[in-house]
Amino acid sequence: MSLQKTLPRHANLKSTGPRFLAERRILLTGASSGIGRDLALQIAQHGAHLLLLARRQEALDQLTEELRSLGAGSATSLVGDISDPATRAAAIEKIQQDWGTLDLLINNAGVSALGRFSDGDEKTLRQIMEVNFFAYTELTRLALPWLEKGRDPMIVNVGSILGHRGIPHNSEYCASKFALRGWSEAIRPELARKHIDLLLVSPGTTETEFFDHLLARHGDTPWRKQKGIPSAQVAQQIILAIKRRRREIFPNRRGRALVLLNRFFPWLVDKIANRYG
Repeated sequence: MSLQKTLPRHANLKSTGPRFLAERRILLTGASSGIGRDLALQIAQHGAHLLLLARRQEALDQLTEELRSLGAGSATSLVGDISDPATRAAAIEKIQQDWGTLDLLINNAGVSALGRFSDGDEKTLRQIMEVNFFAYTELTRLALPWLEKGRDPMIVNVGSILGHRGIPHNSEYCASKFALRGWSEAIRPELARKHIDLLLVSPGTTETEFFDHLLARHGDTPWRKQKGIPSAQVAQQIILAIKRRRREIFPNRRGRALVLLNRFFPWLVDKIANRYG
């Protein structure tokens, strides 16, 4: 049965107070692992309706079963590459058919590469930009008419600390996250006219499978590996920020410290970064 018929329709007026997730209709990309998976598991406990999008069928099938057992209002999945226009169109078509509206879009999918820019290639750069930036912008563009019909709607863009400060050996990834941050800031006033909130999440190092699936790897990072915070903790902070109507959060303290250090002492951050070029 279509949720469009079973859920009440509400005018999209600016809301105040905490945002509730119960019965909300949510599209979540990059859901099969890491932050996306933990977000789905935690959101399900609020009784939300979830449409999950990722590339791995088996992982999505297992996750949807878990979500139903945790109390999700409903949980369905769509397998595909978010950088493919056909996948994005299929997600919107499913929203139209099943819900007729959308309350929360969480753009979370992401890829990266490791190595000096001079060792990389155009194909890798373009692929990273397609997934980390263009997929976000074009899925959002398609979703906007349905968000405008949603109840207390919001867009969540999962960016990175590296969208505030670039570091060596991650140039392509940094470029995509800088673009995401600039775009998010630019469209926030436009969204405000439609009473749609936007949350930008800028995590630092997080314990996920992210670096196990790099598009390219040219050597190892020259600095010591940093211990990240658990992805479940990042997901918890994102949900709290959604409820509190925050504009941007920095889930990792070390990452937040880097942003502040770069703001007030950019010459010092440059000096440190130059050691690893």
